Amino acid sequence: MSALLGYTVLGLVMGAGYAVAASGLVLTYTTSRVFNVAHGAIGMVMAFCYWELSAGGLVPGGLPAWAAVLLVVGVIAPAFGLAVERIMMRRLTESPAGVSLVVTVGLLVALIGLAQTLWPPTARPVEPFFGAGGVRLGGVLVTYHDLLTIGVSLAVAAGLYLLLGRTRTGIAMRAVAVDRDLLALHGGRPRLLSSLSWAVGAALAALAGILLTPIVQLDYYELTLLVVAAYAAAVLGRLRSLPLTFAGAVVLGLLQSYAAGLRAAIPTLFLFAVLVFLPQVRLRSGGIRGIAAVPVPGPRRVAAAGLALVAAVGLASLLLPTVQVSRLALGLVYATVMLSLVLLTGYGGHVSLAQFTFVGVGAVTVAKLGGSPGWPSPLALLAGAAVAAAVGALVALPVLRLTGLYLALATLAFGQLMDKVVFQTAFGLGESLPVPRPREFAGEGAYAVFVAAVFVVMAAGLLALRRGRIGRMLVAMRDSPAACATLGLNQRGLRIGLFAASAGMAGLAGGLFGGLRGTIGAADFQVFKSLPLLLLAVVGGVTSVTGALLGGLVLMLLPILQSEVPALGGLVFLLVGIGAVSLGRDPGGAASHLFRAGRWARSLVVRPPAGPVEDSTDAPDSRVETEGMSLRATP
Repeated sequence: MSALLGYTVLGLVMGAGYAVAASGLVLTYTTSRVFNVAHGAIGMVMAFCYWELSAGGLVPGGLPAWAAVLLVVGVIAPAFGLAVERIMMRRLTESPAGVSLVVTVGLLVALIGLAQTLWPPTARPVEPFFGAGGVRLGGVLVTYHDLLTIGVSLAVAAGLYLLLGRTRTGIAMRAVAVDRDLLALHGGRPRLLSSLSWAVGAALAALAGILLTPIVQLDYYELTLLVVAAYAAAVLGRLRSLPLTFAGAVVLGLLQSYAAGLRAAIPTLFLFAVLVFLPQVRLRSGGIRGIAAVPVPGPRRVAAAGLALVAAVGLASLLLPTVQVSRLALGLVYATVMLSLVLLTGYGGHVSLAQFTFVGVGAVTVAKLGGSPGWPSPLALLAGAAVAAAVGALVALPVLRLTGLYLALATLAFGQLMDKVVFQTAFGLGESLPVPRPREFAGEGAYAVFVAAVFVVMAAGLLALRRGRIGRMLVAMRDSPAACATLGLNQRGLRIGLFAASAGMAGLAGGLFGGLRGTIGAADFQVFKSLPLLLLAVVGGVTSVTGALLGGLVLMLLPILQSEVPALGGLVFLLVGIGAVSLGRDPGGAASHLFRAGRWARSLVVRPPAGPVEDSTDAPDSRVETEGMSLRATP
């Protein structure tokens, strides 16, 4: 009986912490219609700030705990929330959900990089408030910190409920998300109210991080991922009901405490179940209109560029040291993974936060089959792609009705579940699996050429698909699902095929990744690796093959830069996050700027002909053959 009571107390405390974080998440969404994926990262950074002020040595002797909490929750966090709203979020209120997702994911990665830069990894113990003191309840010690956490969560829930439902300021804050212009006509101040909501939301994220830190301790990823539970509670409350959000957080905390063996997987299972089985709230976001941004090259130009790339890699394999050749091959593998995002996100308009999970599925399949008799490694590569495609189709089936934000959260839950359950089982504790290469490409140089050839073939197939009927259907479904439904387009079948094809491409890249590394482990496919992948795909240009190539090479260079210049630490990921935030509203990314610069340079050298000329088969039809996607919102 005492054990059950102990688990109940622990569950209530954890649920109370989740409720505080989820309340801030609901507040910012209710008042701005921007779902802040970086909410947990804000709480993580503010928890580090609390430690720095109270025990880190920034203040001689350290501030008292109560003073540090007041300074962080009352000053630093609200100021940070104001800055985030002013600089980033104000222009996202009418943007599509995919845009705000990419921008807030960029903020998440940037905050993790900032924390790693300012506070290098080391043990930083954080004591609970009031020490180990408490009261005994049925033989179970309930600490004062536990009671404080529960009391604060109740006070926050009641305060927000009264603020949003019973005060003029709260009602005006909700009106900001409905119609900013109409509120301004009635004398309201939309910008001030939006800033206020983000300031309060950041303060609540900081408060949740500080209250939960004594339980999980200061860790970049654990504190950031605690918000997955907040996501689940907020979605249960349909992103607007604070009582349901609070109840969901408490239930989740109790489930996590009772199911000790599945504690790490409970939040993701809960989130996935909530997303699949409960009706989703109607997301208010602008439409997406396609414009000519990145032209689709014709077959001859694709063939010439592909041959040039393979020849360049072959020449580099002869001239460069083996280490450099392996790095080049790794960049091409990452670029191949990003091709799957070009299909899914650039053409289909869906955001996946777990693409590296499908890479892991393909790699594990190749590892299991590649060394078996009767399974030559080239066939194992195809088997890895097929298994990943099947998994992608299975994931798409239960989430067919989900779109935008909910679909992205479902992929995040799936990636977390694979991390905590499947990959840990497949590899065992700390173990790794050997992955063979095709015998014909055993050398480093030959394998680099093989990877380049696979990238070229996949890129050519992707561009051919974009030029064809299916590609036009994908872009039409991305731009206007309602119009496609009116015309009788089978969107469900197309979405399942889209997810399966994207996952299969990532699975094939996973087999290449495993062959390049030689051995793979569970840590190679953590869900956090999918975030820089998505961000660099956006920075490079998620609507073009060239953008995938640029993003893959940059992703390969990041750990090299970190290892050769350790002082940079997380600064590299901070820069990646800033870059994604800057380019999040421009899916053409760096590739579109590169193409524009090339056209401008050619216009200076090549004079236009005096008379009419015949259309080239390689020239894109600017009316339909464009990879571009404008993210300007329609009213």
